[in-house]
Order: sequence, then C-alpha cells, then structure tokens
Amino acid sequence: MKFTSLKSAAASALAAVTLPVLAFAQTATETPPPVADKGDTTWMLISTILVIMMTIPGLALFYGGLVRAKNMLSVLMQVLAGFAMIALLWVIYGYTLAFAGAGTAADATALTPFIGNFSKLFLAGVGPDSLVETFTKGVYIPELTFVVFQLTFAAITPALIVGAVAERMRFGAVMAFLALWFTFSYLPIAHMVWWWGGPSAADAPAGYLFGLGALDFAGGTVVHINAGIAGLVAAIIVGPRVGFMKENMAPHNLTFTFIGATLLWVGWFGFNAGSNLEANGLTAQALLNTITATAAAALAWAGAERVLRGHASALGAVSGAVAGLVAITPAAGLAGTMGAIVLGAVAGVVCLWGVVSLKPMFKYDDSLDVFGVHGLGGIVGALGTAIVASPALSGFGVGGEDYSIGGQFMTQATAVVIAIVWSAVVAVIALYLVKATIGLRLPEQQEREGLDISSHGERAYN
Repeated sequence: MKFTSLKSAAASALAAVTLPVLAFAQTATETPPPVADKGDTTWMLISTILVIMMTIPGLALFYGGLVRAKNMLSVLMQVLAGFAMIALLWVIYGYTLAFAGAGTAADATALTPFIGNFSKLFLAGVGPDSLVETFTKGVYIPELTFVVFQLTFAAITPALIVGAVAERMRFGAVMAFLALWFTFSYLPIAHMVWWWGGPSAADAPAGYLFGLGALDFAGGTVVHINAGIAGLVAAIIVGPRVGFMKENMAPHNLTFTFIGATLLWVGWFGFNAGSNLEANGLTAQALLNTITATAAAALAWAGAERVLRGHASALGAVSGAVAGLVAITPAAGLAGTMGAIVLGAVAGVVCLWGVVSLKPMFKYDDSLDVFGVHGLGGIVGALGTAIVASPALSGFGVGGEDYSIGGQFMTQATAVVIAIVWSAVVAVIALYLVKATIGLRLPEQQEREGLDISSHGERAYN
C-alpha cells in the first residue's frame, strides 16, 4: 500500500511538471495566423496608382492628340467613362468571375478552367482582413490590394479598344460594346491565364492556359492581344470614317500624344513590375526590362522610319515606345535584360510594318492603330517570351535546365490562338447585338460636324 501511494504521488508530481511543459510546447508550435507584408502592400498600392495614371490621363491624352480637333473631347469621354464603368462592373461581378474558383478538384466543374464563380459577387467575403498569397509561399498581401490592382488592368483593357473606332461610333454604342466585351472576353481570358490557388495550393485547379504552362507575366494575351483583336474586329464591322483615305486626318496635337505616351511609360512600371506582387529583385528586373525594351523599340521604330521614309518622326518614336511596352509586358519578369532589348527592337520594327504596310494593304480603318501596336506587339511579346525566358539565355522561365524553348513556344502559340479566336468571336457577337439595338454609328452629318458637338454638346477649343 505504501509503495502504491508513493508511486501515485510520484506520478502526480511528474504530471504536474510535464503537463505545463507539453502545453507550452504545443503553444510554441502552433502556426501563427498569416499577416500581410507591409512593404509588398505599399509597393502594390503605388503600382495601382501608376496604372490608373496610365489610363487617365495617359491613354486619354495619347489618343486625344491623335484624333482631329473636333473629336478630342469624345475620345477623352470614352476613355474616362469606360474606365469608370468597368471599375464598377469589376467590384460587382468582374473580380469573382476572373479570380474566384474551386478550391479543390472535387469542387471543380467543367467550367472551372474557363471562368470563375459567384462566390465573391459584390466582393462578398472580401474585407480589410482577408489576404491573398503572392508568388512566394507564406507571403501575403491584403486581398483588397489585389482587387484594386487587378481593377486597373480590367479598366484599361477595354479603353484601349476606343482608339480603333474613334471619330465615328456612338457614345452609347461604345459603352454597351465595352461592357459586353469585358464580361464575355476579358474576364474568361484573365481567368484562363492568371487564375490559380497560389503556391500553398499549387495542386488545386487552375485556369486552362495557366495549367498548360502559358507564360504571361503582366498581360500580353489578357490585355494587349485581347484588346488588339477586338479593336480590329470593331474597326472592320463599324466601317471606316467618312473620308477615310480621301481626306486629311492628321493628328491635331502631337504634343498631347507625346505627353500621353510618356505618362504611359512611367505608369507601365506599375503595370509590369507591380505584377510580381512583391517588392524584390525580380520586381527590379521587370522594371529594368520595361525601360530597356521600350527604349530599344522607340529607337528601332524611329531608325526604320528614317530608312524607309527619310525622317524619324516624334509620332514614330512614341508609337515605337508603346510597342515596346506592349511586347515586354508578357515577359517583364521572365526575360533577362539583353533579351528584353532584343524583344523590344523586334516589336518596334514589326509594329511599324503593321501600321504603315499592313493597314493600307487591307484598307481597314483602325483609327489609332490599336491592332497595329497592341495586337501585333502583344503577339510578338507572347511568342517571344518563349525565347527570352529561357534560362539558357539568361531568362527566368520556370523549369530550369528542363526548360524547352520549342515546347514553350508551342504553348505560347496555343495561348495566342485561343486569345485571338475568343476575343474575335465575342467582339463580333457583341457588335452585332449593339448594332441591332441602338446602332453603332452616328449619321454622316453628325460625324462630319464632329463627335464633340454631336455627342457631347461642347468643344475642346473655343
């Protein structure tokens, strides 16, 4: 009995000592809740503001200077109103259709690779405390930061299309078309290319093209090919401006265009470097590439123009700069510096050909060369990414030593074809729906008078 009592006392004493230790060990090994990285969050908010500046005032001024004086305000209004409309549609249903989806394979449906769901309709469940993972496991930013950053991409993309149908399309028709195209083209392609569960859920379902391994760092397919093809289709279906190829339609203020282009260049640092979602060395690489590719494209366009036409124009230089910005977009964080320079130079020459040779050859009135710069530049960039991202060429593509330029090129080509076909089909259907309901064009007399007066009742210059 005494031995038993002694044994019980010893056990009690041991428990008294060890249980707090075990409890402490359990507490010490509990995983702390994730918190947003303040440095990354700050960089992403700065990037968001830079991308807003790309559209208003950057794109608005770039386009506004290229049209005739009687249509200046109409272009500014279409860009501003389009941006405002898409911003609202994004928070209502755009974000959830682009970036929500099944968390596990068991929850996935046949549509999961192509479009999101309505789980975050009206930003349900998205608040100041909700987080999203960046490209580094365990690194987070506020989900609202990601929402507003992606909002700026969604808003500038339809605004790009405005340039293809400038000076002749009804204001209401532009707005209706942009809303339809955003819903049925931009959102599905953004989901297919960019949606995944993050590094902590790498095995979860992902967008169709993301799952194939297509590389698009900042929007070569999602933004530029998508908008460029829609612009080409719209230019053809809406038809040419009255007097196209017969009357002088020279830009009325190249100073505005020059200022707009430089604002685009500065804002593009947020567009490309911000797409890394973090502030680190790769962010700096993306920013450097955005400078060097753009510089190479501007000089390549101007140099080729000097050879072909005997002069290097300011319009050519800034158009080349935009072409370089477009081309480096899908490769910004994937290319080495030398690869970015080559890619930009190629884009400058190809886009010049698209503007001065391809358009006159087929006689389509893409007023401000949306297809020539964004469509062709996006295609060059998307396909060229397969080459410049190769680690063997100092790139940063996934796969390391197993990276195959040929295999990646085929994947990139698949993404390009899907983006072209998808955007074109949606644009055709949307344009004919608008044409059948409210009509696409203004009467000829109102077009000759100018859209500033006929659509908005005011003039840019008095």
